[in-house]
Amino acid sequence: MTTITVEVSDELATRLAPHAKQLPTLLPVALDLLLTQASEAAEVVTNTEYPLLHEVMDFLLSRPTPNDILAFRVSATAQERLEALLDKNREDHLTPNEMAELETYSQINHLLILLKAQAQRLSPVSN
Repeated sequence: MTTITVEVSDELATRLAPHAKQLPTLLPVALDLLLTQASEAAEVVTNTEYPLLHEVMDFLLSRPTPNDILAFRVSATAQERLEALLDKNREDHLTPNEMAELETYSQINHLLILLKAQAQRLSPVSN
């Protein structure tokens, strides 16, 4: 058996103290939970129902210039999907998965707004 020493905050140490003897049992469970959550997150990223997510990831991986970021527009397919989700949302007919997808698109939109604002400041064309 291997001994591992880990530094934790005083607050966490206080919380862990009553469970010290259970740590060898709790750590594998916590690790499995963490790995499962990471796997589920990766599954969302590879889900083909998220065309906008794929487009943005592919675009960012291409190492765009500030001008490329300013010119970036989503495809017609992604735009149509977003509009369909927004229509269903207005009618209160979204499934839980569609709600999650729409929330993901909202977060991507926020990220794109921030990227474009920063690109505007850095772009040689805008200076």
